[in-house]
Amino acid sequence: MNVVASAGNPDVAMVYVVDFGGNLVECVEAVQPPTPRDEKWVLMISTLYGCPIQCQMCDAGGHYRGKLSKEEMAEQIRFLVSTRYPDGHVPSRQFKIQFARMGEPALNPHVLNLLEELPDRFSAPGLMPSLSTVAPHGRDDFFDRLIEVKNAHYPQGRFQLQFSIHTTDLEKRDQLIPVRKWDFTQIAAFGARYYRPGDRKLTLNFALAEEATLDAEVLKKYFDPDVFLIKITPLNPTYQARKMGLTSYIDCQKDHANSSLLDEIRKKGFRVILSIGEREENEIGSNCGQYVQKHLQSLGRLGDGYSYQVSEQNWISPSEE
Repeated sequence: MNVVASAGNPDVAMVYVVDFGGNLVECVEAVQPPTPRDEKWVLMISTLYGCPIQCQMCDAGGHYRGKLSKEEMAEQIRFLVSTRYPDGHVPSRQFKIQFARMGEPALNPHVLNLLEELPDRFSAPGLMPSLSTVAPHGRDDFFDRLIEVKNAHYPQGRFQLQFSIHTTDLEKRDQLIPVRKWDFTQIAAFGARYYRPGDRKLTLNFALAEEATLDAEVLKKYFDPDVFLIKITPLNPTYQARKMGLTSYIDCQKDHANSSLLDEIRKKGFRVILSIGEREENEIGSNCGQYVQKHLQSLGRLGDGYSYQVSEQNWISPSEE
């Protein structure tokens, strides 16, 4: 694995473009100010070479070239750990590894193999893996085995599972996530099998666009508030979102904590998390849906994202190969 480019602020987030034998992916390490690194440290690693899903708000879609191996995913983690903790011991109270930078993790069974081995591979008492998925159709075996892995290796709230939903409007959901996927009934039924007392609730994530709908009645119809929580995030500035004409419902400059939408969802019994990261993360390009390689290939630059200088070493854009 060779690092061919990087961007960021070491005190907030660093994005690394890495080369595995001619195939490029990205990995990220970040903190969430003002929380110090010894309290919470977050890694984001790639699971696929490209992504066949091509969600309308995500810059990491396209150029799909297959699955990363278990060792290639582990190597991203080892590299990121070495940048902060050369002795290999991660003392952070919460050491979160997100399988969420590039690629739909449910399409790669090697993710499960690595999850089984992570507690033995890394000295990290605060280890907490996090998997984010659109719940693609036909991956029932993956999710069944995920329950087994979670119960065996990450009990009592040490694993986080997130379903990327983005809207309760089914037609719009199909536009935003243009693949066959589980419907709400299937997600709800899986949640009932997955959840055990002491587990973290499953997250239904909405990177909410103005053009999308989030209906509290629909949430209550399908999902149990004792099993699921609702997370609402801004639609981060990406080239793909701009191309598709999507704008964020969440204005990061305003206080949405007591909005009527959030109140309606809370009244249905759901815990609601409004997750707004550091603005600097958008400028770095480290937030969800952002992808530095897309930025390096683009001519019409965004005004509210990817503004950090990218340090390039032996960089060859995929479009130039």
